[in-house]
Amino acid sequence: MTRKFWPNAHALITGGGSGIGAASARALAEAGIRISIAGRRPDALATTAASLGERAGAVLSMDVTDEIAVTEGIKRIEAEAGPIDILVNNAGKALSAPFEKTDAALWSDMLASNLSSVFLVTQAVVPGMAQRGRGRVINVASTAGLTGYSYVSAYVAAKHGVVGLTRALALEYARRGVTINAVCPGYTDTPLVAEAAANIVAKTGRSEAEARAALAKVNPMQRLVTSGEVADTILWLASVGASSINGQSIAVAGGEVFTG
Repeated sequence: MTRKFWPNAHALITGGGSGIGAASARALAEAGIRISIAGRRPDALATTAASLGERAGAVLSMDVTDEIAVTEGIKRIEAEAGPIDILVNNAGKALSAPFEKTDAALWSDMLASNLSSVFLVTQAVVPGMAQRGRGRVINVASTAGLTGYSYVSAYVAAKHGVVGLTRALALEYARRGVTINAVCPGYTDTPLVAEAAANIVAKTGRSEAEARAALAKVNPMQRLVTSGEVADTILWLASVGASSINGQSIAVAGGEVFTG
């Protein structure tokens, strides 16, 4: 089935240099959508942009935890590539520590990188969507936003916050042509999971293969989710056919968690 999208649609993807962000950029570009990407690593952004061909829009190195940087960055992106119709809040990171060793700095970092960033970018983009009467906001949360995991309490709290923010904004903008949803991947084969595996190796002495197998074991399918699988879900939520999907948190995790 061919999905339909708004004519001349423009999408912004944060954390667009690698992993789920890069896969989503390519999937949306293949659907004919103009793609702008933002992130902290210029080299990775340039590589992703080069893969988008004529669908590449603005490319901007931007700290999504900095309010001024976000405000000015969104202005630059829209001036260069046009109003943003689809926003994919993908930027984020995960750091682990036992709760008793989770200090205020780690806590603040996780909330800023994974929750406040979503707040800042969405607040800079959504008013324009509502004024034009069309928009899609897709927040990349995590199964950590639907359940709990040991040793990542700050990350889990932040991702639960993303799910809660998604639900609140979905209701607030439901009558203004804007839908707001979250995608909640399980352990996905991305650089973020590679870092998690490396931490397991460093702390336990297991091999990399054993560490990756331990992460994959959480998934009933006994494998890591792929970035492409998450991107396909994002592609669907961005389509015209998903117009009645709003305020949902969709797990892409092989049955690890169930949503009602």
